[in-house]
Amino acid sequence: MLSVQDGEKAYLEKDFIKAREIWEPIAERGDAEAEAWLGALYANGLGVQQDATQAFEFYRRSAEHGNPLAANNVGAMYAKGDGVARDPSQGASWFLRAAESGDALAQFNYAVALTKGIGVEIDLAQAVNWYRRAAESGHYPSQARLGYCYAKGLGVANDPIEAFVWLSLASRHGVGLAMTELEGLVKSMSGEQKATAQQRLSRWVAASEPGEDFLAKATG
Repeated sequence: MLSVQDGEKAYLEKDFIKAREIWEPIAERGDAEAEAWLGALYANGLGVQQDATQAFEFYRRSAEHGNPLAANNVGAMYAKGDGVARDPSQGASWFLRAAESGDALAQFNYAVALTKGIGVEIDLAQAVNWYRRAAESGHYPSQARLGYCYAKGLGVANDPIEAFVWLSLASRHGVGLAMTELEGLVKSMSGEQKATAQQRLSRWVAASEPGEDFLAKATG
């Protein structure tokens, strides 16, 4: 009997029709992974006619069967009105569902919803909590947003040292917001704050980069 992995092999070989033919009967048995893959095929028009409504339906089925990545996609489609009537509150609800399952992108998306009041009431303190959870798992945009919140005192007490740590981590991966904020932040920090920030940052630096000087990078 063919498996989801057999479909993935066909997908990687760009035989999308074969992948679909493998996944369809598996999805009919309620397999969340196969349902999510079919959602991706319809969303991108791979081996099928692009169809956002069909994509949403497969993502929704997958999400209801416990796939957090699909739940995030359902949230995004509700938020944008893609394949389903736009419903920001439903979008936020699905983002939360996926976020609680540990999906970093959903945690970021839910934090953005809380920051901007999209489908939920604005709650900057809760937004910071979700940015932090995603940031701690290595999600670069969340690291940048978390650093920005610490730098500006949004939803959390102003803390230039914490701001430096998170902005530095995000700036290593080219996140524009982090790079811009970090430059100004470093100029405003005292020598003692910079030293403390470097010590705290060192706990997050990968073992392969033990001697990297982020202050030098930030100041040019």
